[in-house]
Amino acid sequence: MAQSRDHLERESLYRASFEDDTQYADDEGSEYELGGVENPKASPYLRLARLPSWTPRWNMRTRRRSGGSRLSLASFSLLATRRRRSSPLCVAQLITLFFYFVFTLVTLCGVLFPSYSHPPPHYVHLSQRIQALGPAGRGNIHNEKVFIAASIYDNHGHLLGGEWGERLLQLIEIVGPENVFLSIYQNDVDEGARLAMDTYAHKVSCEKSIVHEKLDLAPLPHVTTPSGTSRLKRIAFLAEVRNRALHPLTDPQSPASRIHFDKVLYLNDVFFEPADAANLLFSTNLDERSGRTNYRAACAVDFINPFKFYDTFATRDTEGYQMGVPFFPWFAAAGNATSRHDTLAQRDAVRVKSCWGGIVAFEARWFQPHMQIAEASLPAKPAANTSALRFRAEPDTYWDSSECCLIHADLAELTGQPKPGIYMNPYVRVAYSPLTLRWLPFTRRFERLYPWVQHAVSRLAGLPRFNPRRLQRPGERVVDKVWVWDEASRRVLAQGGRRLDRSGLNGTWAQVVRTATAGGFCGLRSLLYIDEGPEEGGREWAFEDVP
Repeated sequence: MAQSRDHLERESLYRASFEDDTQYADDEGSEYELGGVENPKASPYLRLARLPSWTPRWNMRTRRRSGGSRLSLASFSLLATRRRRSSPLCVAQLITLFFYFVFTLVTLCGVLFPSYSHPPPHYVHLSQRIQALGPAGRGNIHNEKVFIAASIYDNHGHLLGGEWGERLLQLIEIVGPENVFLSIYQNDVDEGARLAMDTYAHKVSCEKSIVHEKLDLAPLPHVTTPSGTSRLKRIAFLAEVRNRALHPLTDPQSPASRIHFDKVLYLNDVFFEPADAANLLFSTNLDERSGRTNYRAACAVDFINPFKFYDTFATRDTEGYQMGVPFFPWFAAAGNATSRHDTLAQRDAVRVKSCWGGIVAFEARWFQPHMQIAEASLPAKPAANTSALRFRAEPDTYWDSSECCLIHADLAELTGQPKPGIYMNPYVRVAYSPLTLRWLPFTRRFERLYPWVQHAVSRLAGLPRFNPRRLQRPGERVVDKVWVWDEASRRVLAQGGRRLDRSGLNGTWAQVVRTATAGGFCGLRSLLYIDEGPEEGGREWAFEDVP
């Protein structure tokens, strides 16, 4: 009994001493120096059981639990700490190093190897002449005649009354008012656009045709869908309004029909630098001996944001392949990848089969056949092609091609050359907002970092997509899959009407033998149409799935 009581007293003293020591340490000890504090109240038993001085504070305060001990928890903490300290490089450090590497790579690329930031010397020379603020026409060294055309939709007059209109006036002054004819066409304008057109006409210093009207859509070619609905194809409408801007070239009442133009410059509603537009006209693929350009068509590159190329619908590489993912170098690595290689080589004349890019310069002779005839009547002149180059649409119900691609296909046929001289010029860049245009000189500097990423993503996305008509040549007999109505349905369709009785219509997909036309490489299987009676707030442009 005496031994038992003595044991209980020692245990009680041990616990009291431990609590006093812990409290003393909380008041005066350092967080990692609890084991080294000399507490005068501590008992000999506590000093014997005290853990080493390197033990973290929370281990000293751990209470005894059933099945555990303070010593085992401290040992586990020490082991984990040593493992962390022995690791050569933690994940956070690896991430930091990676970002340092990327930052250094981007900086070196942008500073030492910028993309399309150092144009050929003659580009710089022409830009300097323009910036010198000399006489009108200082950017047009050979006094070439330029027909500038634009078919636009100017909502409330923001284009002609804003920055776009001012840049166009500057371009006219650079080329020379005596060398320019300006043709602007608008359909179905609002009151703001009408006032802007009238005001702008007084500002233009060159010969001009600025026209707005309410275009009658009924005579335009329509197609009928399997549901019996008559649709106006969007491309047929766009081709028509673009051709209306070219009308002065052949209109006997217009002075433009009596001028022998050297270039036709077609503009979209894009924002551009006037000096860049002049370089597109007068510097692209320059012949150093003659000092004149050598192209049938030359396109700019348009951007919807500072990184993304926009006009993939109209652009095709030298073999007619569609574009890859629309980031530099834009073209897919399909076939010989000639267009892609030209872009990576920083050429100012990237060989393509078609392009548009928001602004495009053409050799004017193909738009003025009557001028070719006059030239051919002179001695030693070759026979001229009497066909006028104009925009058009595909007639198939479920096959659409951009009118801006088809005009290049027709241009190649008119020239009769295997290499028609159609180029895309990445030194000339335009944008669909002024803010994007201001960013382009900076963002282009880093483009050399993109090609391997663009190639990998294009492959993953399955680009370019298969086009069954890509290799068709005009005039050859081909087999195409088209939507065909039976004889009774064709008779019903001949009666016209926007909405027909579907019960009287029958058709199906069929393989049809026919003669290929130019521009098979431009198309894809779809129906883009205009909703001629949209509901309130509905979209005018629409798309119908292929049945």
